[in-house]
Amino acid sequence: MSILVTGGAGYIGSHTCVELLEAGRDIVVLDNFSNSKPEVLDRIRAITSRDFKFYEADLLDREAVERVFSENEIEAVIHFAGLKSVSESVDIPLRYYHNNITGTLILCDTMSKFGCKKMVFSSSATVYGMDNVPPCREDMPTSAINPYGRTKLMIEEILRDLCVADKEWTAILLRYFNPIGAHKSGLIGEEPNGIPNNLLPYVAMVATGRLEHLNVYGDDYDTPDGTGIRDYIHVVDLAKGHLCALDYAAGHTGAKAVNLGTGRGYSVLEVVKAFEKASGRKVPYVVAPRRQGDVAASFADPSEAKRVFGWEAQYGIDEMCEDLWRFAKDNLK
Repeated sequence: MSILVTGGAGYIGSHTCVELLEAGRDIVVLDNFSNSKPEVLDRIRAITSRDFKFYEADLLDREAVERVFSENEIEAVIHFAGLKSVSESVDIPLRYYHNNITGTLILCDTMSKFGCKKMVFSSSATVYGMDNVPPCREDMPTSAINPYGRTKLMIEEILRDLCVADKEWTAILLRYFNPIGAHKSGLIGEEPNGIPNNLLPYVAMVATGRLEHLNVYGDDYDTPDGTGIRDYIHVVDLAKGHLCALDYAAGHTGAKAVNLGTGRGYSVLEVVKAFEKASGRKVPYVVAPRRQGDVAASFADPSEAKRVFGWEAQYGIDEMCEDLWRFAKDNLK
């Protein structure tokens, strides 16, 4: 029996594949390389000294998805695949709704057809919207302020409805905060196309000279240094959380939302300082206007993950930045 990892060549997906393989699990990876690179698959194999089946396919291609299930015994799915740029989702909302939601519907339909009814879904802290005061708890009201966030929220609701309609289904909705860092081997990490949307790849590209300076969006928030505060979590900690979610899903049914974060927030300028320390490079920055939809502070209450999974984050900001720099200096040039 294998675990299907959709979007398994991507940033979080690739690190989760490593953790699954090193835990002795068999995996099947599906990816269309829309925001990932084929060589990542060979790097996963190099890190783990294990092989796995791969399908270059799109979740919108029902025939291809059904072929994956017909050719393999899939016991559960970790679902990462989806478009993920907030700004792009505002510009091309229909593409985001069609890709993320229709693709998930085809995946769920196929899973049911083949009797596979356990999913760990890659959700996001963006579902907490603008009005909740951190730390964010799973029982807080949800909302979304952009098409990307709405696709995450809609898929959560779709999976909840599915679990109500079919009591054999399990859906673990993992609400990520801000993944950063890279595998300690330096072989896999985040390699965004173009100018990154996320802070740390942006900082790394400035440190390597690929970009001239960092734009800091707003320095007048109600925070100690005026810059936004976020909960940064090491991608390896995040990946290990997926293994815990799989174990939990094996013995439970129904839908359950769980935060994956550290419970500690760092400001933009604190992160810049930590990265300068890790890299030995200066990161010049320019203050730019606030971005619409950014909140002053967002960080998790991670106690539910510890209670139900026995999981908690192990890495601090210094190690996150050190691991990211190890990857970035050789790959983000």
